[in-house]
Amino acid sequence: MPAPWEVRLSTSRGVPYFYNTNTHESIWEAPPDLSQDEIAALPGAEHYLPGAHGGAGGQRPAQVRASHLLVKHSGSRRPSSWKEANITRSKEEAIAILQDFGAEINGSPDKFAELASQHSDCSSHKNGGDLGFFTPGQMQKPFEDATYALKVGEISGVVSTDSGVHLILRTA
Repeated sequence: MPAPWEVRLSTSRGVPYFYNTNTHESIWEAPPDLSQDEIAALPGAEHYLPGAHGGAGGQRPAQVRASHLLVKHSGSRRPSSWKEANITRSKEEAIAILQDFGAEINGSPDKFAELASQHSDCSSHKNGGDLGFFTPGQMQKPFEDATYALKVGEISGVVSTDSGVHLILRTA
């Protein structure tokens, strides 16, 4: 008899959850009594659990949480921010600024949040750079790929997207 679980997508949070068709119980984490192969075989897993069928061997989480420090440049898709109405620095200058921030952060999540609050060109500066949880397809591909490649607590090198250049701290 197949497991009574299926994978569904939360309309309010936009993330997958596990639903028991017998008990009508909904849980965010995978049922602990199921193996990775059993989870990958659940109805809905192919659509809502990235990596469940091939991909990263089923090890890629359905969602991650990250903070970032964004430095925009004149080539950014919107070269303005809460700090500057018209950003004129070059991409090379933006990268140099970000590398200096990276050296100052030196792996410290607290320093990362402090500098993101003061210097990030993103409105997330109000939350220390915290972007909250996101799933595949919600962020620009280079940002998503870099975040998923990090372990929780790790900080990326310079990541370039259409928005500008980023340092990314994976938090969950």
